[in-house]
Amino acid sequence: MPKIAVTSPSFSTNNFLQNEIYKHFTNVKLNLNKIRFQRDNLIDYIKDADGIIVGLEIIDDYVLSKCPNLKIIAKYGVGLNNIDLEACKRRNIAVGWTGGVNKLSVAEMTLGYMLMLCRNLFITSNELKNGIWNKSGGFQLSGKSIGIIGVGCIGRELVRLLKPFNCKIYANDIIEQDKYYIENNLINASKDDIFKKCDIVTIHTPYDETTKNMVNLNTLKMMKNTSFIINSARGGIINEEDLKYALKNHIIAGAAIDTYMEEPPSDVELLNLPNLICTPHIGGNSKEAVESMGISAINHLISFFLK
Repeated sequence: MPKIAVTSPSFSTNNFLQNEIYKHFTNVKLNLNKIRFQRDNLIDYIKDADGIIVGLEIIDDYVLSKCPNLKIIAKYGVGLNNIDLEACKRRNIAVGWTGGVNKLSVAEMTLGYMLMLCRNLFITSNELKNGIWNKSGGFQLSGKSIGIIGVGCIGRELVRLLKPFNCKIYANDIIEQDKYYIENNLINASKDDIFKKCDIVTIHTPYDETTKNMVNLNTLKMMKNTSFIINSARGGIINEEDLKYALKNHIIAGAAIDTYMEEPPSDVELLNLPNLICTPHIGGNSKEAVESMGISAINHLISFFLK
């Protein structure tokens, strides 16, 4: 029976997923102590495994070189930017991945961000807890201009959720999707047009060299001072220092971020800004999404080892 190591704390401590993986594999190591692995203790944890289930841990060529028995990496989640795919290919290590498995969870949270920002719910709730009775109710989301950068699984799910709000949706993606845009009444736009015209800009791209610091002070200065930006994709797409400057100086009205270049983030000044909604990378962590991501990862191991 193959040795399986699971690095993700949320998978490892989920009773449903524990039961599911033990139905098929008996030699399983779970991260029950909720360790946030760095390179050395990660290697020590997975070095003898035949298969691993990973979340956000960095699996690069050096880590792979220390795992001589490793045959498959099953991804718990959707982003692959933490796995060196070329190194896996060279070492003949399979990568099991299913796109869009947490799309509704992330899209719902993004819609929640939009409503909180537009209607001033976050600021007024926090002010009321400090004895401030602020009756500023913001503006309605309905009918506003929304820019979606990255129209993949999550971006498309957000388009579906926004339909009742009759928003004017501007879309940008590296893949040509004219038929989908026409069917859903989307406006194919450049990134610059999205930053200049939209009331809310929301990011749903992968993180790589082409998207690193894609949102910076120059792009934030293009935006209206009444507008908002949202990142529920990956840390590093928005330059956090530039975002902090823009929020402190009211270049934009507010922002919501779920992902950070460093996780957990340590920039307390950024996190404490009153016009920033910040959450601890929970976009894909609804109960339903956790179970779906876990079952997907388990199924990749079953397909590889047991079929």
